[in-house]
Amino acid sequence: MLDFTDRATLPDAPREFGFWSDGYWRKGVAMFERRSPGHGVPVTLTPRCTVDDLNAAVAAARRAFEDRRWAGLPGADRAAVLLRTADILRRRRDEIAYWEVLENGKPISQARGEIDHCIACFEVGAGAARLLHGDSFNSLGDGLFGMVLREPVGVVGLITPWNFPFLILCERIPFILASGCTVVVKPSEVTSATTLLLGEILSEAGAPDGVYNVVTGSGRTIGQALTEHPDVDMLSFTGSTSVGRSCVHAAADSNFKKLGLELGGKNPIIVFADSDLEDAADGAAFGISFNTGQCCVSSSRVIVERSVAREFEEILAAKMAKIIVGDPLQTKTQVGAITTDAQNSTILSYIDKGKAEGATLVAGGQALDLGGGQYIVPTLFSGVTPGMSIARDEIFGPVLSSFHFDTVEEAISLANDTVYGLAASVWTKNIDKALVVTRRVRAGRFWVNTIMAGGPEMPLGGFKQSGWGREAGMYGVEEYTQVKSVHIEVGKRAHWIK
Repeated sequence: MLDFTDRATLPDAPREFGFWSDGYWRKGVAMFERRSPGHGVPVTLTPRCTVDDLNAAVAAARRAFEDRRWAGLPGADRAAVLLRTADILRRRRDEIAYWEVLENGKPISQARGEIDHCIACFEVGAGAARLLHGDSFNSLGDGLFGMVLREPVGVVGLITPWNFPFLILCERIPFILASGCTVVVKPSEVTSATTLLLGEILSEAGAPDGVYNVVTGSGRTIGQALTEHPDVDMLSFTGSTSVGRSCVHAAADSNFKKLGLELGGKNPIIVFADSDLEDAADGAAFGISFNTGQCCVSSSRVIVERSVAREFEEILAAKMAKIIVGDPLQTKTQVGAITTDAQNSTILSYIDKGKAEGATLVAGGQALDLGGGQYIVPTLFSGVTPGMSIARDEIFGPVLSSFHFDTVEEAISLANDTVYGLAASVWTKNIDKALVVTRRVRAGRFWVNTIMAGGPEMPLGGFKQSGWGREAGMYGVEEYTQVKSVHIEVGKRAHWIK
């Protein structure tokens, strides 16, 4: 029996999973072995599903939607299932966090915190299920009454990434289910375990068969087929902008399905001279190191007022040098392993590019050998110019670029000098500057004197090439609905034909 407490150890053998379809575990034929990125040992076996498996799961979701076993329930009944799910997650918190750590490489303390956020998502989703409503128009004259109905869009395909397998799942599923939709999920091939576990948790909580389905496998096979599937009414995708663009083409070429896209980011953190520099430095270090920088809202560009730039970078470098990089199963660890071999190589290549392009390496910049797994020390470059690769490309790792500015206008211009618009933050004690920057920097999420704060009550999403639509909160429930206008004539019709 595995121990999921602070004494957690590696499993003796990889755990074998089925895939979850129509309320039951299904056996896979071919299996994918996942090795822990923090330890290099096999930890899970998950099915490489076929397109036939996907078609069966979509058919199950379609039946569950069309016979109204879920959409036809009162919002209070859907809410009850979501609240019971939150209770089960609370009971199984350490277990889910454990498998998240083994497949992803993130620190156990971070994983547990993410499960707490996931619990909150289900609780907020439960409230939203009861509050979802339409509207009425009593302004059309005495002979006509108008209503606006919000109806679930139907079968939703959900494709989730490897950086936050359970968190991103739970920032969507409670709100998709609150709307009355059914869902087929395709998690990342390398981090499928916790998405699969949610199937049995929702079933235990009372979700009807077919409401939640998980089909595992590669993005090229299962992800592409889900995106193109003619019986999927909406697709929600979280991942790179390049793959998001292919989702747009695939949706247009199939059935013009509705899309929700949360894509890349190159997020600025603007630091003014009048800010608390210690606070700002701590925020910047956290913002680039959280989840090893493998986070679409990572603060990967620090834009600091020139008069305090040297002082700030010294404080920031000292902060980053104290970050504890190590075994993700240790509670003291703050930065764990890089999740995939490919991403590890990509991050190291960008560190090399930063040096070659003339940026000054201030902190970090190297891989860390811990005798197993793959680790990179949080890295800070100064003297970065807008044309450098590390300034423009989403590195998706713990690499922070520092820019300098003299005026508010210059800070705003540097912040907006990117194709992305996912997140941003500003640090200042001047409320006027804070409001000017908040209003003019184009980003879907914004923080003032903090970073990566907030809860599932607030919407998530981006501007520009960072995506379409919003997730979480009431906005996130409404995203998975269609709006229908209803006109009701009162009294006898005024005849057109006399």
